[in-house]
Amino acid sequence: MDHKQAAALLREQDNILILTHKRPDGDTLGCAVGLCHGLRALGKTAWLLPNREATTLFAPYLEGVQGPEDFVPQYVVSVDTASPELLPENARPYRDRVDLSIDHHPSHTGYAKVNYVEADKASCGEILYQILTELGPLTPEMALPLYVAVSTDTGCFVYSNTRANTHRVAAALMEVGIDYQGVNKRHFRTKSLKRLQVESMLLARMRLYEEGTVAVAAVTLEMAEKVQAREEDLEDIASFLGQIEGIRHSVTIRQLQEKVCKISLRTANDLNASDVCAKLGGGGHAAAAGCTVSMDPVEAERAITRAIRQVRQGS
Repeated sequence: MDHKQAAALLREQDNILILTHKRPDGDTLGCAVGLCHGLRALGKTAWLLPNREATTLFAPYLEGVQGPEDFVPQYVVSVDTASPELLPENARPYRDRVDLSIDHHPSHTGYAKVNYVEADKASCGEILYQILTELGPLTPEMALPLYVAVSTDTGCFVYSNTRANTHRVAAALMEVGIDYQGVNKRHFRTKSLKRLQVESMLLARMRLYEEGTVAVAAVTLEMAEKVQAREEDLEDIASFLGQIEGIRHSVTIRQLQEKVCKISLRTANDLNASDVCAKLGGGGHAAAAGCTVSMDPVEAERAITRAIRQVRQGS
């Protein structure tokens, strides 16, 4: 399938529900909101399934697009979601009835009736841009959330996944006439005091491996409680350790419950992050991947560093 076929398929549908993934980021939410506005521009009824884990950071983009509880969809679309297990709890009734999945993760499991995956794209937002421009002219209501999608998944165009196409798409979105400067300020140039306090604790507790090239640190429940950090204070915390000079691969462990941790791995081109996280039941991209494990932070650190060694040794 290509973007023209995906657009043609969507043009035939109505009463469409759009799903996002657990712990939603700017890519999944931006794609969903942009697609919703694009479908509505065609006169179709389209809603997002409300994602209760969405933080207030993304609240401005979600106004007017979250579906009512009594909405009964005829067609279900997921965006930026590699497997049905990554859908939130309230999406459980739809896990086996996703009609179209649009994604950019190489680890996509092909769970929908129709799967449109472009694994060479830095963000799912780049794919949605192609689809929406095929459906009709872009409006600011579509372009702004797509810019959020593209920019957040590339760290404002500095992550190693950024390609020339990423910049071309961003430029085209900017030319529609959106407040991209406001997006950049909101998502990349503003940090709460609580966020800075967490970063300070991460530095203090960070451990280095592999001759100082691998950094590992955990955001524990105790740390978050100590400064009363909210979920929005910890948005994209996984990118922090990788900013340290000399670090090639960084691991950020988020303790979600006493014995549940989410591991986020960011790597340079000599280590495939998806291969590492796959050993712990996760996946993602070559340079950025993750997994959720039933372990405490100490156990999670042992497990992920062992997985890194195994991948490096080819075992």
